Amino acid sequence: MDRGKTAGETAFVEGSKSYTIPFITVTILFFMWGFFTVMNDVLIPHLKNVFILNHYQSMLVQLAFFGAYFIGSLAYFLLSWFFGDPVNKIGYRNGMFLGLLLAAAGSALFFPAALVQRYWLYLAALFVVGLGFVLLQITANPYVAILGPEKTASSRLNLSQGFNSFGTTIGPLIGGFLIFKYFAGNDAVKYPYLVYALIFLILAIIIRFSGLPQFKNPDMHHRDAGALRHRHLILGMIAIFVYVGAEVAIGSIMISFIKETVGLPENEASNFVAIYWGGLMIGRFAGAISLSKTSHSIRKYLLMLLSMVVTFTVIYFSIYLKSGTGIGYLLPIVFFIAMNYVAFMLGRSMASRTLLVFAVVAILLLITGLTTSGYVAIWAIVGIGIFNSIMWSNIFTLSIAGLGKYTSQGSSLLVMAILGGAVIPLIQGAMADAIGVHLSFIVPIACYVYIAFYGWRGYNLTH
Repeated sequence: MDRGKTAGETAFVEGSKSYTIPFITVTILFFMWGFFTVMNDVLIPHLKNVFILNHYQSMLVQLAFFGAYFIGSLAYFLLSWFFGDPVNKIGYRNGMFLGLLLAAAGSALFFPAALVQRYWLYLAALFVVGLGFVLLQITANPYVAILGPEKTASSRLNLSQGFNSFGTTIGPLIGGFLIFKYFAGNDAVKYPYLVYALIFLILAIIIRFSGLPQFKNPDMHHRDAGALRHRHLILGMIAIFVYVGAEVAIGSIMISFIKETVGLPENEASNFVAIYWGGLMIGRFAGAISLSKTSHSIRKYLLMLLSMVVTFTVIYFSIYLKSGTGIGYLLPIVFFIAMNYVAFMLGRSMASRTLLVFAVVAILLLITGLTTSGYVAIWAIVGIGIFNSIMWSNIFTLSIAGLGKYTSQGSSLLVMAILGGAVIPLIQGAMADAIGVHLSFIVPIACYVYIAFYGWRGYNLTH
């Protein structure tokens, strides 16, 4: 293959066949790891009660899980530096297969952890799952990007991330029901995570034998750290670090924030967590349309509006089936959907501009949450979810743009930056113990300020 080709052009070396089925198959993976990842938000208060932990100690759950992202992706980067890029050698499909096997093994470890009731063993299980997700992140994100032209990569990744958000939407609902209501004691996590292990194993078998294109680049066994020569990638790593950190920190502490603010029990508070993650689903499906190649403005905005209505309906019925809550309960979301719609128009279908606009809105919502109380503060924080929606996809695709043969290496560096999901929640947890949960939201404000900078200037390709 020509070394001068970009990642987007590589996709077409395989021929002119349609990539619809591969895209659908990989999108299922996005759904499953979204479902599992957000289960940590429900697992944290459960383990906090079981082991009598403070906020800082309970956030070790996120340190174990997202710390694995840093260690696993660092190992990948060093391998690519000294021995050549592993994905270029084994192919994207085999990389996803190995990632799913690790995720299955880690999920299965929850069973013995529940039997012996040791906090460190739960953390070890999450670490193994995190290592599996490292491989999935390194392979699946660029895999979606190269299944078509580079110009529409953000659109495709937003669509896949939309299904990832569908998983994060129903995850807290199902997880909250299973852990806090259906099962009791050790069974609360023992059997649900055993089911996850089985699902990951089945997906691994499907990926391995489904005939997905490999996209191997056997002639690209470069042994250097060439990706680090790209300034926009380095700045993108920082953007991913603070974005994932802010997103995870807000979701992780939300149940405690709601209990402290209005006194709702965990099972009811988990509904707000579902709405927070559901906001990402609303924004990502709309973002897939906004950043697509559709040029007809009226048709594009009508399709965006339709997608928002449909995804809102999914969120409503998901919560209704769990708790029987009326539609009035979710009416504030309509206001945020309208804000999101306007923000997309201000973004003018440009990945960088949309990222900037969404970051500024997130800052304003956090300031509102800090300066108010009661349900106004809660809804301001919950509303950030819909504006988080396109941040991962837009930062990721802006960061790997123009990397060519260093795309996989660059992806591993971006996945390494997911360490923010371990570090930022710890910082906010420590702040919550020191100054209170409410004031601790000053931490994600700083994160979104940097994201706004990246969407404004940091994304520019400077070599």
